[in-house]
Amino acid sequence: MTIVPPLRLGMNIDHVATVRNARGSAYPDPVRAAKLAEEAGADGITAHLREDRRHITDADIDALAEHLTVPLNFEMAATPEMQAIALRHKPHAVCIVPEKREERTTEGGLEVAREENSLAHFIAPLREAGSRVSIFIAADRAQIEAAHRIGAAVVELHTGAYCDLHAEGQFDARDNELKRLTEMADFANHLGLEVHAGHGLTYETVQPIAVLPQIVELNIGHFLIGESIFRGLKPAIHEMRRLMDEARK
Repeated sequence: MTIVPPLRLGMNIDHVATVRNARGSAYPDPVRAAKLAEEAGADGITAHLREDRRHITDADIDALAEHLTVPLNFEMAATPEMQAIALRHKPHAVCIVPEKREERTTEGGLEVAREENSLAHFIAPLREAGSRVSIFIAADRAQIEAAHRIGAAVVELHTGAYCDLHAEGQFDARDNELKRLTEMADFANHLGLEVHAGHGLTYETVQPIAVLPQIVELNIGHFLIGESIFRGLKPAIHEMRRLMDEARK
């Protein structure tokens, strides 16, 4: 009998900070949202400190590092500035993501295969400091192989295309993308990588991803922050947790 590992929920709180920053005030507080997410059953908190500080700020990272009792997944670009911040805080996990200033949100996965040597050197100090290094990538064999070669412990598969195709009603293309995610989750798992997934997941799209036994963590943020306007943050998280658990059974 195959034992399927539990499925963790990482709550991304970036867009609580987006709402706060829209008014230039101190409210709503991302740390308060993180603590509520903990109480609602989130297994970890994800925060992306962008180079332009468009949502999460340095002060937010300081406060999260001080107050969280669940693991912090620190999303960051592969820059010396972000590396220095990560080395100062030594979060449980560091997720390296692609970043362009003109994008609204992260577009696609990191190009690891072409930057293999520089990324290997970049993540080495983070690994030595005790952080688990995750690479946010497309469900692509070459990128997964490169992430494995540079010494990443985790790959997070980008589910954005799958979710977008579902929203657009392109169901055949969606199913093809889901097949690719399924195959690449299995491939990464066979290489010994821990497999996570995230980006764009909603109540409608989460279960076909949650059912994949190789995936042990989903990182979800924007949808849950939006849904919390109507349900409240804790009920929104509870419903996502219920759907994940239902799929896993």
